[in-house]
Amino acid sequence: MSRFGPLREREFRLLFVGQTTSRLGSAMAPVALAFAILNTLHGSATDIGVVLTARQVSVVLLLLFGGVWADRLPRHRVMVSSNVVSGASQALVATLLLAGHARLWQLAVLAAVNGGSSAFFFPASTGIIPQTVPSTMLQQANATLRLALNSTAITGAAVGGILVAATSPGVAIAVDAGSYVLAALSIGMMRLPAGLRTQGSTVLHELREGWQDFWARTWLWAIVLQFGIINAAETGVVNVLGPTVAKEHLGGPAAWGAVLTAQSVGLVLCGVLMLRWRPRHMLRVATYSVFALVFILVALAIPASLPIVIVSGFLTGFGIEIFGVLWDTAVMQEIPQERLSRISSYDALGSWVLMPVGYIVAGPIAAAVGVRATFIGATVLTIGATALVLLSRDVRTLERRVAATAA
Repeated sequence: MSRFGPLREREFRLLFVGQTTSRLGSAMAPVALAFAILNTLHGSATDIGVVLTARQVSVVLLLLFGGVWADRLPRHRVMVSSNVVSGASQALVATLLLAGHARLWQLAVLAAVNGGSSAFFFPASTGIIPQTVPSTMLQQANATLRLALNSTAITGAAVGGILVAATSPGVAIAVDAGSYVLAALSIGMMRLPAGLRTQGSTVLHELREGWQDFWARTWLWAIVLQFGIINAAETGVVNVLGPTVAKEHLGGPAAWGAVLTAQSVGLVLCGVLMLRWRPRHMLRVATYSVFALVFILVALAIPASLPIVIVSGFLTGFGIEIFGVLWDTAVMQEIPQERLSRISSYDALGSWVLMPVGYIVAGPIAAAVGVRATFIGATVLTIGATALVLLSRDVRTLERRVAATAA
């Protein structure tokens, strides 16, 4: 069977085009937003943290409800609605920036709107994949989609950095807004069955049911707790302080775009490897790979020269993609498809719930103890949280099922 066999399926092909289009635009947004705040608004790393926090708080508040409704309604309709709202919010951001009227509070409010819409998109996009291909193509479908999305991140980050440097952050964000519209058109043409709601059930009942499934699996909540800590520490300091380090030591937005691009290259090349490498103990290998996150943290802490930071970003991306592929495989192997969106929402909530804290405190902590000490602290937390997960027997011993990988 061809590696790209799932693309022969109409529904998967439309999903593929829609997700790839929106991800291409969204890859520009982090670079554009950061330098809109730093250069256009003459803000600080703390101001970047405020806007990122507003978005993430909105995600956290709505994510569980997004999971329930993604299991109840046709998932592609949920995704279309989310894309429309996200596109509108980014269009307003672009308009404010290009007109020269943007204020920090406006960016924070619109970031919260964008985050709220993505809280419904993410669980739907996770649960929809098994509905678009035969079960024998599921693993190929996941690999194909991940490779495409990571490849667009390469292009998007690079183009974002160049576009911001050559024109303005508002232009890059306007392109992102247009990508959401195109994605909505593609996904809207999909034809999928109605949602999987049990008659007579309520939102609260389905939330409790999802929580019971989540808590019953030690490997699941242990790794989610691990990433709750890591995402607050590593993601917070890299996203908030990384652009500042790039501006002061590496050369500005184009340099930061190159670092993000290198990380995406690592994701893609590792994705090619993961098409064939099938370790038996999936979660054990996945957890070992998380230690690669320290590469980018240490490089920015020094700070190292731009080439070294770029290589570190590549190694971090390579390692985290090992985790991503094996984690997706384990979750889809162990969780019933009709509850997949709800479990994914609990997974994402636990993994992201502390990110607003990381975003909001990264700037003040760096101001108090220094940027280098802040990066070192994030490194220690990342190593410690990952090492503790390996104490779980379930994480060390969960195995790949032959039937799940026969395709």
